[in-house]
Amino acid sequence: MSAVAIETIGLCKDYGEGRGCHDVTLTIREGEAFGFLGPNGAGKSTIVKMLTGLIKPTSGKAQIFGQPSGSIEARRRFGYLPELFRYPDWLTGEEVLAFHAKLCELDRSMAKRRIHQLLDDVGIGSRGSDRLKGYSKGMQQRLGLACALLTNPDIVFLDEPASALDPVGRHEVRDLLARLRSQGKTIFLNSHLLEDVEQLCDKVALLNNGKVLAEGKVSDVLSSQSSWRLRVSGYTPLAAERIQQLLGANVVVSNAEHDETSVWLEIELENDEQIGLVNYILIELGLTLYEVGKLQSRLDEWFMQAVTGLEHRGERR
Repeated sequence: MSAVAIETIGLCKDYGEGRGCHDVTLTIREGEAFGFLGPNGAGKSTIVKMLTGLIKPTSGKAQIFGQPSGSIEARRRFGYLPELFRYPDWLTGEEVLAFHAKLCELDRSMAKRRIHQLLDDVGIGSRGSDRLKGYSKGMQQRLGLACALLTNPDIVFLDEPASALDPVGRHEVRDLLARLRSQGKTIFLNSHLLEDVEQLCDKVALLNNGKVLAEGKVSDVLSSQSSWRLRVSGYTPLAAERIQQLLGANVVVSNAEHDETSVWLEIELENDEQIGLVNYILIELGLTLYEVGKLQSRLDEWFMQAVTGLEHRGERR
């Protein structure tokens, strides 16, 4: 089993008036991509700042590969891209990276190789010689990602790394992070872009008002419900009544495109095994079954179900 890369035990930060985070316990193993979700003001960035040693917890503890967060040993193991960052706009992209390389005490020849490689990897390329005042917000975010990866860290903490990128840029960053994961890097991703988390991450946790509401493997979250779509002809309401009686499942009916003789049925079941009984019922009632396919439950649906009806600190006026 791989080593524990990131661990928090009863982690708390009390800012007063209920703000901060409370009793957060997480375990992320080496090589995992972890998605940290939550509404605005949930406390996600506070937790990342404690993990990176930028602020101290009120109680509890956080460790990076077994070392206390904030220690020199822990800091050597990770790179960090904060949500809000600024670089002097009179510097070039290469100069920003070179400055960070000096802070990290990288060997000069190694730093030069890493800088040019990373500029290509994040999609800046030859524009690394341009001054930052000519960079778009998306270009600056790419540069921030390069800074986080400069030391080839074992862990990468990323706070909204694709929020300023267009769809092409998001796709490129997602591919880069997937390559890092394939190399055994551990990725801790704060993001409101649930599609990115769904495609990249192995595990996910949902935070609201400083407390973890749910966590688990992304594959388990997405398979927690079994939703199916079937195209049939000869449909009558009797079929929906029969399915409701036997399985307790509701049937949603919609017309099939460009086909006046068939309809689509959407059914949410308790498990995948029940679809066999649904098929049997439809055929027994004399319907013709053309297509059967499982609908992938999306992470944003899980997110909305979990937080609907709850108060969110970020919405307070």
